[in-house]
Amino acid sequence: MRETDQEIMAKDKAGYLPVFNRYEIVLDHGEGAYVWDHNGKKYLDFLGGIAVNVLGHNHPALVKAVSEQAGKMLHCSNLYYTQPQADAADKLARLSGLEEAKVFFGNSGAEANEGAIKLARKFAHAKDPEKSQIITAWMSFHGRTLATLTATGQPHYQEGVGPLPEGFDYVHYNDIAELESMMSDKTCAVMLETIQGEGGVYPPNPGYLQKVRELCDKHGALLIFDEIQAGIGRSGKFFAYDKYGVKPDIVTLAKGLAGGVPIGAFVARGEVAKAMKPGDHGTTFGGNPLACAAANVVLDTVPKAEFLGQIEKVGGYFKQQLVKLQEKFPSLIKEVRGEGLILGAELSKDNIGRDIVNDCLAEGVIINCTVGKVLRFIPPLIITEEHVDEVIGALEKVLPKYN
Repeated sequence: MRETDQEIMAKDKAGYLPVFNRYEIVLDHGEGAYVWDHNGKKYLDFLGGIAVNVLGHNHPALVKAVSEQAGKMLHCSNLYYTQPQADAADKLARLSGLEEAKVFFGNSGAEANEGAIKLARKFAHAKDPEKSQIITAWMSFHGRTLATLTATGQPHYQEGVGPLPEGFDYVHYNDIAELESMMSDKTCAVMLETIQGEGGVYPPNPGYLQKVRELCDKHGALLIFDEIQAGIGRSGKFFAYDKYGVKPDIVTLAKGLAGGVPIGAFVARGEVAKAMKPGDHGTTFGGNPLACAAANVVLDTVPKAEFLGQIEKVGGYFKQQLVKLQEKFPSLIKEVRGEGLILGAELSKDNIGRDIVNDCLAEGVIINCTVGKVLRFIPPLIITEEHVDEVIGALEKVLPKYN
C-alpha cells in the first residue's frame, strides 16, 4: 500500500539524522525544469538540487549513459583504467585551459576542496616547510569536512567541532587591500569562490581577481578557485574564471559536473600536480565508471557555444526581471546580484526568507533562501524565458504580503 506523505516524513524523522530543515513536501520524479511531489503536484524547480541538475530532470542522454554504464560496470578500483574516467579527465583538463592540467575525481565538493588544500600544502612544503598559510574569504562556503569547514568563513558552521586545523585566515571578499596586508612569503594559497554562492551570491568586483592573481604571484602562493557552485556553465562560461580573464593554479568542481550523480574534481596545472606522487592521495569511489559516464554527457553538452549562449541570454533576462521586481518592491528587495544563472535578490527584512520560499512552494515554484535573507536562484541550465516569467509571476503574488 502506498505510504502517505505523513508516513514517509515520520519514517524519515525517526531514522535520519536531523541535520536538515526540510520543507513539508515529498518529491517523487522530474522532467526537464519541473518536479512532481508524491501526490502529483507539479513544481517549477529553480533550485536544481542546489545547482546540481544542470541538464534538468530525466535528461534523455544522461539517463541513457547512466543506464548503459550500470549494465556494464558500476564500480572499478582506481588501480585499473576505465574508458569513462579517461575520457572525462581528458575533456576536463582541456576545458580548464590550465597548462599540462591534471585531474583528480572524488565524490563531492568537500572532497574536491580537501584535495586542493592538500595539494597546495604539499607543493608549498617542498619549497618551505613553514609556507602553510591558506587565506579564504568571510562568508565563503567550502564544505563540511574539518579542513573545508575551517576554510569556510562562517563561524557558526564551526561551533562545537573544534579543535579545527591550523593555518587558515580570512579576509573580506572583494577587499584587495585587506588581502594584501594578510599575505606574506609564508602564504601557501589563496582560496576563493569565483562567485560566492552560499554566502549570498557575490560576484567579484571589476579587476579584483586579477589583483588577487598578482598578489599570489608576488608571494609565490597558489590561487585556488572553488567553482563547485559557480562552475559548469552557470556563469555563462564553462569555468566562471574565464568570465574574468584569470587562470587559477587549482580549480575545484562538483555539483553539476555529472548532472545529479555524485562526483567532485580538482584540476591543477602540471607543475603543481607534480607535488603528488603515487600513494599521496586516493579514493575508493571517486571517478567510478558510472559517475564518469554521467560527467561525460555534461562535458559534451554544457561547453557548446549555443548552450552557454542560452545561459547568458536567459540569465540576462532573468536578472532584468528581478531588477524590475526590485523597482516594484523597493522597500523589500535591497539588491539584485549575480551572473548567468546564479542570481540572488537580497531582502531588506530579516527572517522572512523561509516564509517567502514556503509561499512560493504553495504557488508551485521551488526557490531557495541563503544566509537568511537572500533569495537564491540556481535553476537547471536548460530553463527558458517562459520559466523565468513563471517564477516572477509567483513572486509578484507572494511578495505583497511582506511589503
